[in-house]
Order: sequence, then structure tokens, then C-alpha cells
Amino acid sequence: MSKINELFKGKPNVINVGIESFKEDLAKQGAEVIHLEWTPPGRGNHALIAALDKFENPAIMQKIEEANKLAVERIINSHPILIGYDQAINCVPGMTKKTILHAGPPITWEKMNGPMKGAVTGALVFEGLAKDLEEAAELAASGEITFAPCHEHNCVGSMAGVTSASMFMHIVENKTYGNIAYTNLSEQLAKILRMGANDQSVIDRLIWMRDVFGPILRDAMKLNPEGIDLRLMLAQALHMGDECHNRNVAGTTLLIQALTPYILQTDYTIEQKKEVFDFVASSDYFSGPTWMAMAKCALDAAHGIENSTIVTTMARNGVEFGIRVSGMPGNTWFTGPAQKVVGPMFAGYKPEDSGLDIGDSAITETYGFGGFAMATAPAIVALVGGTVEDAIGFSTKMKEITTTQNPNVTIPLLDFMGLPTGIDVRKVVQTGIMPVINTAIAHKEAGIGMIGAGITYPPVEAFEKAMLALNENIH
Repeated sequence: MSKINELFKGKPNVINVGIESFKEDLAKQGAEVIHLEWTPPGRGNHALIAALDKFENPAIMQKIEEANKLAVERIINSHPILIGYDQAINCVPGMTKKTILHAGPPITWEKMNGPMKGAVTGALVFEGLAKDLEEAAELAASGEITFAPCHEHNCVGSMAGVTSASMFMHIVENKTYGNIAYTNLSEQLAKILRMGANDQSVIDRLIWMRDVFGPILRDAMKLNPEGIDLRLMLAQALHMGDECHNRNVAGTTLLIQALTPYILQTDYTIEQKKEVFDFVASSDYFSGPTWMAMAKCALDAAHGIENSTIVTTMARNGVEFGIRVSGMPGNTWFTGPAQKVVGPMFAGYKPEDSGLDIGDSAITETYGFGGFAMATAPAIVALVGGTVEDAIGFSTKMKEITTTQNPNVTIPLLDFMGLPTGIDVRKVVQTGIMPVINTAIAHKEAGIGMIGAGITYPPVEAFEKAMLALNENIH
């Protein structure tokens, strides 16, 4: 009995499991308390628990582990090289003059949110298919325009992701496996098409990018037969303080440094070349789309591996968040509702002004950088909120839902740990830990643009749907 009496006389040390508010109540009573984040596997859903149990069967587990090993090997061994730039109509599979590609899973014009509708109408005016935004909206609703996800055309697109025929694209080739990925060029500023802005200043900038910026980059890369090694450059940028999703100071410096000798050799005027350099210098985001295409190129090489539970796509259209999984080949999407992005807002804006999470840029986290690599870029917290400790914690925590670490791209602050690589649907459903994403925030209405940046997570429903589909598909 004496030991029991000692227990009641001493100060308790408590581990709280489950509801976090219990921890707060105990702390108010003066108890030493540590909160353990835990949720029941599959949130207690019997069908998901049955699927998890099935995947524990030794024969099935062996199939999955072998498939996942192959998938992550293909991601890690992929060697994406920037080989050129060209207009979408000349290089993107399936592109036509009346095709508009968009970010995220499939969506119709009627269901698009404000920023995406703003980007679509702006693109139609830019392409000369409509004389003004009102006529563009009528055309978009007419059925004459083909809308499709960027991801279904080997592309990725920032924020609204709207890509039209005349826009210049990065062309990135996977030297290991031969597949190619594309993405359009950065518009640099906050009031831009991909954020839903569409006034004449936005259209004029797109015209200049089509007539000057894109052709100079195209012709410069024609003088560089070796291309630019993006995997190596990504590793360098992370070691220099970027996470290569929302912080691209080093990456943009490295990329324009690699391009400059060839830009100088082109036949354009000094004034035009200066315009290019001034434009790149106007924002560090010039290399942001480049890393997206690099990640897309590697992850596409891992798609379509039978029995694999590795996520190869995370993308958002402002209404739904969608994922694709290697073991469900083709364009099979699993979706849930797009989430709010929580973080600092630009002066004059409030959280209620925000549109929901949007863009294909979560392909960076799917590969293992961006939110997964915030430990490489402590300064990112000034943009997306949180603390340096949070940034380090995100990178560490993502190891719990991934398969391996990428030795080609490392995090110095974590003893040169490789990027957490290969998000496993099983681990997400088992642990309840969602992949962390840092991203920009677009205004919920068309025509305004970027109003902040922050942190968000996918909806658990997308992973649960994928888990149940894999359960039916893997035997």
C-alpha cells in the first residue's frame, strides 16, 4: 500500500493519448503532461481496418513491398534533365488551340472556383479566342473548350495551372527512363494568371512572355546540347537554403546562372536580353515551375507498377484534392474536399478572403521536397508561418509515412538525411499522419491574385478511397 500512497502524494507525470484538450485540462491542474498524437488506424473504419489487416498477410505484403521497392527505386534513379523550351501546341501531347489544361483532378467549368475561372477566361483572351472576359466566360461555358488536368497530359501547373496552346513550356526529359514532363513559365509577380488575375496588365505580360521571354529561352537551350541536370541543381539549391516549393532564392540563381551564357549567345537585342534578366530578377520564383516538372518527370516513371501503394501525384483544383497511386494505373483519381491554407496574409486581407488549396505544386512534396524539406530552409517560416522548430519537425515527421530516403538529395541540418521519399497510402491510413504541404494562397475571387502563403494538408478521404481501391485490386 505504501507505493500506492506515494503515487497519490507525488506529482503525476501523465502521457495523454487521443483528445488533445485533455492535455490542456491536466496542465491547468499542474500536472506534467506529454501529448501523444494518436488516432485509431483507419479512423476506426471497419472496411479500412480490414484492408490494413489483409495487407499484413505475408504473401500479399511481399507483393506490395517488392512493388514499392521498385517504385521508389524508379523515383530515386530518375535523372531529369531540362532539355528545352517550346510552346505547348508544339510539344504537349494532346494540346490543341481550344484545349485548356488546369491543375488538380478533373473538373468542369461550372464547378471551377473563382481563381481558376479567372485564369481560364484570361487565357482565352490571351489566345485571341475571346475579345474580353465576358465573351471568354461564355465560350468557356459553351462546350467548345476542352478542359483537362495538366497531369493527364504529362504536365504540371502552379496554382490554377491554366495552360493554353501559345504558352511556353519547360521540356524535362528523364534520362534514365525516357519519359518527358512539361510545365509553363513563371509569371513572377503576385497579380498573375495562375493566381486568377486577368486584367490587361496580366495579358500584356503573357504576350511578352510568348513573344520575347519564351523564344529567348528556347533559342538559348538550343545552344546547350547537354541540357541542365535538374536533380543535381535541386540538391545544390536545398544545400543553399531553399526548399524549392515556396523558397527559390538559390534555385533561381543557379538556374539563370546556367542559362546566361547561352542567352548571351542568342541573336536577340541587348534590350530584349536585359528585359529577360530584369524579369527573372523581379522574383525568386523563376525556378519554381522547373522543380515541379523535375518532380513530375521522376514520379511518372514510378506510376503504373502493379501492387504498389506509393503515391505518384498529389494535386488540387481549388474544389477537390486528388491523388494518384502507382498501383492504380492510368488516370485513376481519388479525391476529397480541398482544404484551407493556414498562414500569414498580405496586408489588407483576412483568412475569409482565401480560396481553398489549389495547384499541382504539391508534386514537390510528393517527390520529397517543399513541405517535406523545410528543415533545409528555416527562413521559409517567415512566409508560411510557424517556427524553425516546426520546419525541422515537418521533415522528420514525414519519415513516418514514406518508404525510404533519397540519397541523391539530402538535408544538411538533419545530418544529411535523404529526402523522405515514397508516400505510402498504407502508412498514411495506419498512422493518420497527413503529408504536409506549404503553398501560396490565392484570393477566392477571380481577378485579384496571391494574398498570402501557409501550410495545408490533404483530406484523409482521398487516401481512404485509395486504400479501399487497392484492397480490391491487390490479391
